[in-house]
Amino acid sequence: MSAAAPRRALLGVELDAVTMEQAVARCVTAVEGRENLTIGVVNAAKAVRMRDDEVLRASVTSCDLVVADGQAVVWASRLLGRPLPERVAGIDLFTALLAEGARRGYRAYFLGARPEVLDRVVAEVRARHPGLEVAGARDGYFTDEEAPEVAARIGEAKPDLLFLGMTSPKKEIFCARYAADIRAGVIHGVGGSFDVFAGKVRRAPAAWQRLGLEWLYRFLQEPLRLGPRYLSTNTRFAVMVVKEYVQARRGR
Repeated sequence: MSAAAPRRALLGVELDAVTMEQAVARCVTAVEGRENLTIGVVNAAKAVRMRDDEVLRASVTSCDLVVADGQAVVWASRLLGRPLPERVAGIDLFTALLAEGARRGYRAYFLGARPEVLDRVVAEVRARHPGLEVAGARDGYFTDEEAPEVAARIGEAKPDLLFLGMTSPKKEIFCARYAADIRAGVIHGVGGSFDVFAGKVRRAPAAWQRLGLEWLYRFLQEPLRLGPRYLSTNTRFAVMVVKEYVQARRGR
């Protein structure tokens, strides 16, 4: 992608209107130019959280490439007349970059998850993508005081791709604070993707993903834990979209 993609102002954040193919191409350009490209992802839950968490909001909006991780965000963009071409799920971009990195002989670093999960991720990467060099790996259990040393070690490994398998807002804050010190080609916060890639968590079937029902699939697996959270988050997200729609109509 030679020119910068257009951005869409949506729910208080600007998202890049890119397809998955364009996002991968943008990352390749960043690695080849050693750009230190940071990637932020936004789904319904994060859009809601950013309204209340200024640090999270600032960390996401400071990213160089911000994509729609959730189908609900894509639907909202179309309803509001600022359409995004498609969902660019963080886990799908993660796996696409692993494949592309393997073809190009890139070096990847994996930061996050529990040690046993991380070991499985590294083993799976080596088995599925032998052309990708593992520059290093470190679990996500470290204190704020230890973070500078963690970042320094990653920088010394000189990865082309850095994947942060940590929860929000920890991964966004780490990226915002230490990306300039690490200087990777691409830094992508992938959240719980390590658990899925390692086979610890089952992802929704493709048909559920296309319908934007991954949240429902997760809810059915853990209804008591996730029910109250999803009810609150989905309701607030719908209210946010309706309010923005009404304001846009009034402004015409």
